Amino acid sequence: MSVDVETTGRRRSMAALLGGVAATNTSMVGASTASTLIGAEELTELWSGVPNAAGVLGTAAGTLWLAALMSRRGTRSALSLGYLVAIVGAAVAGAAVASGQVLLLIFGMVLLGVGNGGAQLSRYCAADLYPPRRQGLAVGVIVWAGTVGAVFGPNLMDPSADVADRLGLPDLAGPFLVALLAAGVCVLASAAMPRSRTAARQGANDPTPAQVWRHPVVSVALVSMIAGQLAMVALMTMTPLHMSSNHHGLTAVGVVLSGHMIGMFALAPLSGYLSDRFGGRAAILMGIGLLVTSVVVASWPAAHGSGLTRLVVSLFLLGWGWNLTFVGGSALLTQALTPAARRAVQGRVDALVWAASAVASVVAGVVLATTSYVVLSVAAGVVSLIPVPMLRRRPPAEASATAPEHADAVR
Repeated sequence: MSVDVETTGRRRSMAALLGGVAATNTSMVGASTASTLIGAEELTELWSGVPNAAGVLGTAAGTLWLAALMSRRGTRSALSLGYLVAIVGAAVAGAAVASGQVLLLIFGMVLLGVGNGGAQLSRYCAADLYPPRRQGLAVGVIVWAGTVGAVFGPNLMDPSADVADRLGLPDLAGPFLVALLAAGVCVLASAAMPRSRTAARQGANDPTPAQVWRHPVVSVALVSMIAGQLAMVALMTMTPLHMSSNHHGLTAVGVVLSGHMIGMFALAPLSGYLSDRFGGRAAILMGIGLLVTSVVVASWPAAHGSGLTRLVVSLFLLGWGWNLTFVGGSALLTQALTPAARRAVQGRVDALVWAASAVASVVAGVVLATTSYVVLSVAAGVVSLIPVPMLRRRPPAEASATAPEHADAVR
C-alpha cells in the first residue's frame, strides 16, 4: 500500500512539475523575444538585450530565493509563490508595453524571471523523486517539458498580437498576455502537488556549502553549464534582430525560434539517458561538439546570405548542444551529491548560470551592434570550449576518493 501511495505521489509531482515547466517556457519564449524587439526600438540596438537580461537576472534571483524556500517550506509552497510573482510580472510588463514605459517593462521581466527560476529548479525536484541511476533521465524528462514552449511559444506571437490589437493594445503586448495566462496555469499545477515534507535542519554530519563547493564535480558542472548558457543565450537573443535587419518577418523568426526550442527541449530525455549511460562528462562533451558545429553553420561566409534554412539548422544544433551541457551538468550534480549536499549549492549554481547569461544578453547586443553576427557567432563558439580542459581531467569519482572529510557526505 505504501508503495502505491509513493508511486501515486511521484506521478502527481511529476505531472505538476511538467505542467509548470511547459507553461513557463511557453510564456518566456514570447516574452523574451518581445522584450528584445522593444529594447531595440526604445533603447537602440546597442542596448536591446537589457530587458531580456532583466528577466534572466530575475531567474537568477528566483533560483536563490526559491531554493532556500524549498528547504524550509517544501516544493509546493515555493513553486506556488514563485509562479504568483510571475503573474504580477506579466501584468506589469503588459502594462509597460501599453504605456511605453521601458523601465516598467524591465521590472516586469525581473518578476517574470522569478517564476522562471522555480521552473528551472523543478529538474532537481524531479531528480529527488528517483534513485541515482534514473536521476539523469528524470532531469531530462523535466527539461523535455520545454518542448511545449518550443512548439507553441514562437507560434503564439502572431495570434497573441492579434488578440492584443483587438483589445486596443500594441502588438508586442500579446506575448505578455500569454505569459499572464501561463503563470496562472503554473499556480494551479503547483497547487495540485502533494504536500511535501520540508527538509530537515542541517545535521552535524551534513556538509557545509563551503565543503560542497570544494568537491571537484561542482566546478566541472558549474563551468560547463555557464559556458553552454553563454553561447546559447548570445546567439538566441540576437538572432531575431539579425533576421529583422535582413528583412525576415515575425513568421520567419517564429520558425527559427521553434527549431531552436525543439533542439533545446525535445531531445532532453535522450540527453538524460546518455548522461545515465555514459556519464555527465560525456554528455557535456557531446554538447560542446554540437555548439561548435552550430557556430560554424551560423558564421558561414557572408556570400551565402542569411538563408532561413541555414538559421534553422544552426539554431537547432545550438539548442541541442545547450541541452546536453545543461542536462549533463545537472546530472553530474544530482548523481555525485547527496540531497543535503545538493541543497547547499543548487540554488547558487543556477543563480550563477543565469547571472552569467544575463551578462551575455547585454554583451551580445553590444557585439552585434558594433561588429557583426559572424563575429558574435565565433565568440560564442570560443566560449563553449572553455570547459574542455576541465573535462579531460580524471573523473570526479577518482578525485573524491582522496577528498578530505565529508567526501562521503557529498557522495
